[in-house]
Amino acid sequence: MAGETPLMIVDGKGVVVQWSHQAEELLGRPAGEVVGRPATDLVSPVPAPGGDTAERCRHDALRDVAARAARRGLRLQPPLREDGSVTWGIFLPPASGMVPGMETAVLEALSAHMTGVLFVVDEELHVVSANAAAQALSGAGARQIQGRPLADAWPLSSPGELEQILRQAVADGTPTTDHVMRTDPKNEPQRTHTVSVLPLHDAPGAVVVAHDVTGQEKARRGVQALYAVRERVGQALDVVATCQELVDALVPGFADIAVVEVVEPVVRGEEPPLSPLGRDVPLRRAAFGNSGDDQQARAHPVGDVRALPFPTPYAQVLADLKPRTIALGPDTPWLAADPARAEAIRASGARALLVAPLTLRGKVLGLLSLYRIQRSDGFDEKELALTLELATHTALGIDNARRYTREHTIAAALQRHLLPPAPASQTAIETAGLYVADDRGAGGWSNVCALPGARTALVVGEVAGHGIHTAVTMGQLRTAMISLAALDLEPDELLARLDDATARLARERSALPLGDPLRREALSATCLCVLYDPFTHTCTIASAGHPSPVVAGPGSGTRVVELTAGGALGAGGGPPYATTAVTLADGDVLALYTTSLLSAVRGQNRTSDPQPFRRILADTDRPLQDLCDDVLYRLHADMLPGDAILLLARTHPFPADRVTVWPLDQEPTAPAVARRHARHQLAAWGVDEDTAYATQEIVSELVTNALRYGAPPVRLRLINDRTLTCEVQDSGPSAPRLRHARSVDEGGRGLFICAQLAHNWGIRYTNDGKTVWTEQALPSQHP
Repeated sequence: MAGETPLMIVDGKGVVVQWSHQAEELLGRPAGEVVGRPATDLVSPVPAPGGDTAERCRHDALRDVAARAARRGLRLQPPLREDGSVTWGIFLPPASGMVPGMETAVLEALSAHMTGVLFVVDEELHVVSANAAAQALSGAGARQIQGRPLADAWPLSSPGELEQILRQAVADGTPTTDHVMRTDPKNEPQRTHTVSVLPLHDAPGAVVVAHDVTGQEKARRGVQALYAVRERVGQALDVVATCQELVDALVPGFADIAVVEVVEPVVRGEEPPLSPLGRDVPLRRAAFGNSGDDQQARAHPVGDVRALPFPTPYAQVLADLKPRTIALGPDTPWLAADPARAEAIRASGARALLVAPLTLRGKVLGLLSLYRIQRSDGFDEKELALTLELATHTALGIDNARRYTREHTIAAALQRHLLPPAPASQTAIETAGLYVADDRGAGGWSNVCALPGARTALVVGEVAGHGIHTAVTMGQLRTAMISLAALDLEPDELLARLDDATARLARERSALPLGDPLRREALSATCLCVLYDPFTHTCTIASAGHPSPVVAGPGSGTRVVELTAGGALGAGGGPPYATTAVTLADGDVLALYTTSLLSAVRGQNRTSDPQPFRRILADTDRPLQDLCDDVLYRLHADMLPGDAILLLARTHPFPADRVTVWPLDQEPTAPAVARRHARHQLAAWGVDEDTAYATQEIVSELVTNALRYGAPPVRLRLINDRTLTCEVQDSGPSAPRLRHARSVDEGGRGLFICAQLAHNWGIRYTNDGKTVWTEQALPSQHP
């Protein structure tokens, strides 16, 4: 009441010493008429009949006002004056208009008719009053509850939480409304209440009001679970990850324990079986979640594969595809059929089980098992229907992930079959490779092609994208590259024709029907082509948007070859591809790689400098496969955007005793001289008679053509390698042509004879002229 203005103040003799404006308005008398007069004059006796009529009316009005004021409950308080004398202040009640006793009546009405729980506690948090609902909740009558601590009368899951709220309300008057708390009644399911704490202003204590919202809370949890599953499940195109997304969405809000088991072939991307599921079909435990300790008992670890025991609700759900809710207890009969699960259920305190099938279009993908532990409520019919909806949504996500896995498994398998098993080493060049496939199926490839003249082509390429179409495109480009390499083209011309092939594939893709998703995917690829000649120790390199190779030599350190890189294959409209010539010493190591490998080795370092390769290749004396392994051990698998491919090549000198060169004079006798040189050399090499005779015929025809149609100087070279190669070089620009001479023609059969005697032949053009070559198989190969 501090700060209130009294209606009036009277001294110890009953004389009015102070009269407020509120009193003037209420009683209709100014202060001048009242101050200094006895307060009894305000309610003086009724005037005698016949007296002053105005005085009588004023008296009646005053008594009426006084009566109303009395009914409103006037309050008296003895304020001390400055001189120490005692006076009496008369105050009107608060503006609420409550008359004396009305507060008690209100409390009694609330206690009698309120459906919610109502406790009144004092400053010590002891129960002062409790309504019928509170008594039912406590399991005791009013007399047994009164005077007990609220924490003892109300079986809360966390009584300390409510005690903290109450003490704050009593201490500083802070109210709390709609605070959700759980109640654990004896031998009954757990209930959920919203609790409001309202402090008392005129007395120490508080009012506690609680409403049972168990049904609303169940509905809210169901809505939250539905929203969480739709929001989270299906984000990852992985079967196991999708199952874990479901568990994370349901625990702990909707269930205390969740287990997802998937038919084992589904994890690998195979077609799910039709229902009913056979008893011997194994399921993989794909995901597990619980609201308690991570060490909580489990029947089987995640990743375990086994068939479901029979008879149990788990096996039966997958047989008839009907979800079930089961109350769990020590006498549950089917637990004996599954001792491992029975022990886990007992250890966890689970009291309710909901089992739902994960099915789609009549095919069984797996099983969802939800548990609620001791003191928790079971699953009702609405939650059963909701769980079936969640299971259907999850089954769709699992099937999408399965299809994705299947497609990329096929793509990876297709890619593996389209790639050579291992890079083949040649006489003058040793190779080793590293291939780490992207699980999604990417488009990286590498090749080592043996070319005529003991030369070797090294190729590394990468098609952008993932999936079956990318693997198929990679196979097409790799096949085209091998065919072009067989034509003995220079690297720049090879890339130009490979670019034409890529553009043709892109046009075919753009002509697909509008509904085909492949039509919207751009076709792009990169490629690096290296041609090594062991006799000149020269590497001719051309790049189509691919990273430059790294060269490392004994004692010469490592360096990145500076290239004039052309545009990516299929880009179109760019400048012609250019070549760069690099001279290699014997023992040098050349490294070709994909951009995906470079990204995975660099990790967070996004620079374009292949510094990790340079450090690893510095020790060039180590075996090439050891160098590949060192690169492998430095890969960041989580940063692999595509196929990681590394191709290493170390140069070696070509054996001098297995190659011979003769310059030939521009004389009619040159073919005979060439035949004689060839006969003697083939005899020294131990070539069989039939091959030696055929080679002499080839030498005679090629030298004759060079003398007749070419230009000097003319040179003959024989190479004894994996095949027997015969090369005739001249400076003429004209190209010989294979003709089919008629029976009456005297000439025109030279190249035809060579083509019949050799298993392969061709023409290679250089800046100095051309070289016509043939290859013949040797019965025995040199080691």
